[in-house]
Amino acid sequence: MKLTFLTPIGAVLLAAPAFGQGVPLQAHLTGPVQPVVKFEIVGKTIPKPLTDQPGDPVRGKRVVTDASNSTCLICHQMPLPEQPDQGQIAPPLDGIGGRYTAAELRLRLVNPKLLTPDTMMPAYYRVDGLTRVQPQYQGRTIYSAQDIEDAIAFLLTLK
Repeated sequence: MKLTFLTPIGAVLLAAPAFGQGVPLQAHLTGPVQPVVKFEIVGKTIPKPLTDQPGDPVRGKRVVTDASNSTCLICHQMPLPEQPDQGQIAPPLDGIGGRYTAAELRLRLVNPKLLTPDTMMPAYYRVDGLTRVQPQYQGRTIYSAQDIEDAIAFLLTLK
Protein backbone atom coordinates (compact mmCIF):
# COMPACT_ATOMS: atom_id res chain seq x y z
CA MET A 1 0.00 0.00 0.00
CA LYS A 2 1.36 3.44 -0.98
CA LEU A 3 -0.19 6.71 0.19
CA THR A 4 1.02 10.27 -0.32
CA PHE A 5 0.28 12.98 2.24
CA LEU A 6 1.08 16.66 2.39
CA THR A 7 2.55 17.95 5.64
CA PRO A 8 4.12 21.21 6.80
CA ILE A 9 7.85 21.40 7.34
CA GLY A 10 9.68 23.96 9.46
CA ALA A 11 11.83 25.98 7.05
CA VAL A 12 13.34 27.81 10.03
CA LEU A 13 14.69 24.52 11.32
CA LEU A 14 15.94 23.39 7.92
CA ALA A 15 17.99 26.55 7.58
CA ALA A 16 19.69 26.13 10.98
CA PRO A 17 23.20 24.67 10.85
CA ALA A 18 23.27 22.79 14.17
CA PHE A 19 20.06 21.17 15.33
CA GLY A 20 21.34 19.95 18.69
CA GLN A 21 22.26 23.42 19.85
CA GLY A 22 20.67 26.81 19.51
CA VAL A 23 17.44 25.76 17.79
CA PRO A 24 14.58 26.36 20.17
CA LEU A 25 12.03 23.62 20.52
CA GLN A 26 8.66 24.61 19.07
CA ALA A 27 10.21 27.18 16.67
CA HIS A 28 7.74 25.95 14.04
CA LEU A 29 4.81 27.19 16.15
CA THR A 30 5.65 30.85 15.63
CA GLY A 31 5.59 33.02 12.54
CA PRO A 32 3.78 32.17 9.34
CA VAL A 33 2.53 28.64 8.73
CA GLN A 34 5.22 26.80 6.79
CA PRO A 35 4.65 25.30 3.34
CA VAL A 36 3.74 21.66 2.97
CA VAL A 37 5.87 18.89 1.49
CA LYS A 38 4.95 15.40 0.35
CA PHE A 39 5.92 12.15 2.03
CA GLU A 40 4.94 8.59 1.23
CA ILE A 41 3.53 5.92 3.48
CA VAL A 42 4.60 2.48 2.31
CA GLY A 43 2.93 -0.38 4.16
CA LYS A 44 3.21 0.51 7.84
CA THR A 45 6.17 2.85 7.42
CA ILE A 46 7.34 6.22 6.19
CA PRO A 47 10.65 5.05 4.73
CA LYS A 48 12.20 8.41 3.85
CA PRO A 49 13.16 10.97 6.52
CA LEU A 50 11.09 14.15 6.62
CA THR A 51 14.23 16.32 6.40
CA ASP A 52 17.67 16.21 4.81
CA GLN A 53 19.29 16.77 8.21
CA PRO A 54 19.89 13.51 10.14
CA GLY A 55 18.18 13.17 13.49
CA ASP A 56 20.10 14.30 16.57
CA PRO A 57 19.51 11.95 19.54
CA VAL A 58 20.57 14.60 22.08
CA ARG A 59 18.01 17.08 20.78
CA GLY A 60 15.56 14.19 20.35
CA LYS A 61 15.71 13.50 24.08
CA ARG A 62 14.80 17.16 24.67
CA VAL A 63 11.90 16.87 22.22
CA VAL A 64 10.35 13.79 23.85
CA THR A 65 10.80 15.09 27.41
CA ASP A 66 9.85 18.75 26.88
CA ALA A 67 7.02 19.40 29.30
CA SER A 68 6.19 22.72 27.60
CA ASN A 69 5.14 20.85 24.45
CA SER A 70 3.68 17.39 24.05
CA THR A 71 6.06 15.15 25.98
CA CYS A 72 5.96 11.37 25.53
CA LEU A 73 6.30 11.12 29.31
CA ILE A 74 2.67 12.18 29.78
CA CYS A 75 1.61 8.66 28.77
CA HIS A 76 4.76 6.50 28.50
CA GLN A 77 7.46 5.35 30.88
CA MET A 78 11.00 5.68 29.56
CA PRO A 79 14.33 4.52 30.98
CA LEU A 80 15.04 8.05 32.24
CA PRO A 81 15.26 7.91 36.03
CA GLU A 82 15.99 11.66 36.17
CA GLN A 83 12.46 12.31 34.83
CA PRO A 84 9.83 12.12 37.60
CA ASP A 85 6.14 11.39 37.18
CA GLN A 86 6.25 9.30 34.03
CA GLY A 87 2.99 8.13 32.50
CA GLN A 88 1.53 4.69 32.94
CA ILE A 89 -1.37 4.70 30.48
CA ALA A 90 0.56 3.68 27.36
CA PRO A 91 3.18 0.99 26.74
CA PRO A 92 6.64 1.67 28.21
CA LEU A 93 9.23 2.74 25.66
CA ASP A 94 12.14 0.71 27.09
CA GLY A 95 13.65 -1.25 24.21
CA ILE A 96 11.60 0.50 21.52
CA GLY A 97 14.76 1.08 19.46
CA GLY A 98 15.19 -2.67 19.18
CA ARG A 99 11.56 -3.36 18.27
CA TYR A 100 10.98 -0.79 15.52
CA THR A 101 12.92 0.68 12.62
CA ALA A 102 13.22 4.41 12.00
CA ALA A 103 10.63 4.08 9.20
CA GLU A 104 8.15 2.35 11.53
CA LEU A 105 8.69 4.91 14.30
CA ARG A 106 8.26 7.74 11.80
CA LEU A 107 4.71 6.61 10.92
CA ARG A 108 3.90 6.03 14.62
CA LEU A 109 4.86 9.63 15.39
CA VAL A 110 3.46 11.26 12.24
CA ASN A 111 0.01 9.65 12.41
CA PRO A 112 -0.46 6.67 14.78
CA LYS A 113 -4.17 6.47 13.96
CA LEU A 114 -3.26 4.90 10.61
CA LEU A 115 -1.95 1.91 12.58
CA THR A 116 -4.38 1.91 15.50
CA PRO A 117 -7.50 3.97 14.68
CA ASP A 118 -8.75 4.16 18.27
CA THR A 119 -5.39 5.13 19.83
CA MET A 120 -5.32 8.14 22.12
CA MET A 121 -1.80 8.98 20.96
CA PRO A 122 -1.80 12.26 19.06
CA ALA A 123 -0.58 12.63 15.50
CA TYR A 124 2.54 14.73 16.01
CA TYR A 125 3.01 15.68 12.37
CA ARG A 126 -0.45 16.04 10.91
CA VAL A 127 -2.67 19.01 10.13
CA ASP A 128 -5.57 17.52 8.17
CA GLY A 129 -8.68 15.87 9.56
CA LEU A 130 -8.25 17.27 13.07
CA THR A 131 -11.11 18.69 15.14
CA ARG A 132 -11.29 21.39 17.81
CA VAL A 133 -7.92 22.92 16.95
CA GLN A 134 -7.31 26.35 18.50
CA PRO A 135 -6.99 29.05 15.82
CA GLN A 136 -3.31 29.81 16.56
CA TYR A 137 -2.43 26.14 15.96
CA GLN A 138 -4.48 25.55 12.80
CA GLY A 139 -2.25 24.34 10.01
CA ARG A 140 0.63 23.65 12.42
CA THR A 141 1.95 20.34 13.64
CA ILE A 142 2.73 19.43 17.26
CA TYR A 143 6.33 18.58 16.30
CA SER A 144 8.29 19.97 13.38
CA ALA A 145 9.72 17.63 10.77
CA GLN A 146 13.14 17.94 12.41
CA ASP A 147 11.60 17.27 15.84
CA ILE A 148 10.24 14.00 14.43
CA GLU A 149 13.65 12.99 13.05
CA ASP A 150 15.40 13.96 16.29
CA ALA A 151 12.84 12.06 18.40
CA ILE A 152 13.35 8.98 16.22
CA ALA A 153 17.13 9.23 16.60
CA PHE A 154 16.69 9.27 20.39
CA LEU A 155 14.11 6.49 20.50
CA LEU A 156 16.43 4.27 18.44
CA THR A 157 18.99 4.52 21.28
CA LEU A 158 16.52 2.84 23.65
CA LYS A 159 17.48 -0.78 23.01
